[in-house]
Amino acid sequence: MRRVWIIVTMFVFILSGCGLFGGEKATKEIDPPKDVTYIEDEQALQEKEAAEKEQATETVQRELYLIDKNGFVVPQTFALPKTNAAAKQVLEYLVENGPISELLPNGFRAVLPADTQVLSVNLKQDGTLVIDFSKEFANYRPEDEKRILQAITWTVTQFDNVKRVKIRMNGHDQNMMPVNGTPISDELSRDDGINIETNGVVDITNTHPVIVYFLAQDGKQTYYVPVTRRVPNSEQDELAAVVNELIKGPSYGSGLLSDFQADAKLLEAPKYENGKVTLNFNEAIYGSVEKNVVSTHVLNCLVLSLTEQPGVESVAITVNGKAELVDESGKPLSEPVTRPQNVNTGSF
Repeated sequence: MRRVWIIVTMFVFILSGCGLFGGEKATKEIDPPKDVTYIEDEQALQEKEAAEKEQATETVQRELYLIDKNGFVVPQTFALPKTNAAAKQVLEYLVENGPISELLPNGFRAVLPADTQVLSVNLKQDGTLVIDFSKEFANYRPEDEKRILQAITWTVTQFDNVKRVKIRMNGHDQNMMPVNGTPISDELSRDDGINIETNGVVDITNTHPVIVYFLAQDGKQTYYVPVTRRVPNSEQDELAAVVNELIKGPSYGSGLLSDFQADAKLLEAPKYENGKVTLNFNEAIYGSVEKNVVSTHVLNCLVLSLTEQPGVESVAITVNGKAELVDESGKPLSEPVTRPQNVNTGSF
């Protein structure tokens, strides 16, 4: 019996040493590994998250063409989140009930129907931006058809590399708009105009378009509206034609305004040199403000309108050949005034 007990005891000892009963070796094998913190990895992760957060809060100024209370397509400038897909982004901000909803100024509305999706944008080498919209694109009011084309075209052509626009819907090229059938060429561009006026034009074939900027107001908010006017082909001086259309003022009943006096006029033809246009007016250019002071709105409308002309970068004003002028803030107008990078930003 004693001999048997010794054998059993030795057997248990051997099994224990092998770890079958939870010896030291077994404990090491079945215990879960302890957590290991890699400081370098944590720092890299934190830096990446900080960079992503910074990029998400970084903004850039973009022009969105919206519809105002008078039915005009008008640029308004907003600070949008910076993105590598800028063309797609600005189009998405044109959609009703989309991200533009919380940013809309009083009296303005988005131009694209609610739920419209921008399926893709593709920029070709020739500068044509092909835009593919979802089927909801067709759910617009008939009276908005031309406004939609203008708003899309002018919004995306704010980017220097976009010259023309082609529209698709669900992958299919659109040769005409889906509601009223407005023809769509393969080269929608700014040359097609915006807020086109044809009132009083008898023979459109003997005219050509110019773009002029008038004023509009909603409460305390004043903003600038581009309008395409037709002028006779017999008008050889394009710069003088633009100034004369501004002096003529907006069409009756349009809801637009002007600070120009009816008796304001150019005393000589505009002078163009190296991108600068010099205008010599009579004293009526002062309007209702004091002598030597040019209205801010008169100045802005001149600059915005004339810099729409090819090659024009700045505008200088003289009165009776003298340049001793100031704006309404008292700032001397000794230097030519250039076009702002963005229009209707809340400040010029």
